[in-house]
Amino acid sequence: MPVDAITLIVGDEELLVERAVGDVVAGARAEDPETEVIDLVPGGMEPGRLAEMTSPSLFGGGKVLVLRSAQDLNKDLAAEVLRYVKNPAPDVALVAVHAGGAKGKALADGLAKAGARKIACPKITKAGERIDFVRTEIRRHGGKISADGARTLVDAVGNDLRELAAASSQLVADTGGKVDDAAIARYYRGRAEVSGFTVADKAIEGQLADALEQLRWALATGVAPVLIVSALAQGVRGLAKVGGAPRGARGASLAKELGMPPWKIDRVQRQLRGWSGNGVARALTVVAEADAQVKGGAADPAYALEKAVSDIVAARSPR
Repeated sequence: MPVDAITLIVGDEELLVERAVGDVVAGARAEDPETEVIDLVPGGMEPGRLAEMTSPSLFGGGKVLVLRSAQDLNKDLAAEVLRYVKNPAPDVALVAVHAGGAKGKALADGLAKAGARKIACPKITKAGERIDFVRTEIRRHGGKISADGARTLVDAVGNDLRELAAASSQLVADTGGKVDDAAIARYYRGRAEVSGFTVADKAIEGQLADALEQLRWALATGVAPVLIVSALAQGVRGLAKVGGAPRGARGASLAKELGMPPWKIDRVQRQLRGWSGNGVARALTVVAEADAQVKGGAADPAYALEKAVSDIVAARSPR
């Protein structure tokens, strides 16, 4: 792919930004292996620095100038960048990395107006976006995975994009491309089992023996008691939110009202089949007490957690 003279990368998702910069550099070095890459930051720039960096070299060769945190450029330096992009040097690729938002927006708008190729790298914050990211990563490496499989991988590995990317690459390499629940369990079972959310799901679903087993394993592998209580609290609050939603509300409107992704609402609705309103209220009291105990109110946090799990299961009853 030919390298654009001006590239504008907008967003603050670090992994995606670094990939976008790396793609420009790789493209430039495919044309000229000796291409020089120079990182510039606002604090290290002064008037005339850009002109100096983009002037023809005595020895020839191309350059990629990566302007980091472009939104932090002062007015004079931003104006210098905008003057340059009206007549960019033929052997220089300028990459401006802008965090997005209102700060430095005039510079971003000016670069876009000058014809810069724009690459969006917004922060990935929602569960559904992480699932989409995993599916894209798997496809990127030549594999396939279902939405449920991607959700299982996120549950097992966590929310860190770099770890999810590494796990996706490894799974495709190890499975030949077909990534299913069995493969995820085989490679990541140990991590998934220590999740506080696994303990919470087992307790909410009334599986006392499994919940206690998972709790003991989580504690043995170093999961902090406060994180387990947090997962229990989120699980029980989810029951209360979905159970208290207006009758007849469903789909996208319900997801928007509750601030929960549709797949999570579906899961909680299945879990609610074994709960009454009074039971949910008792479980909320249990997790509030457990939270106080693991934060210093109990001599033995592990015992407090076991009691909380037992009490949550006991609060569950058929409608």
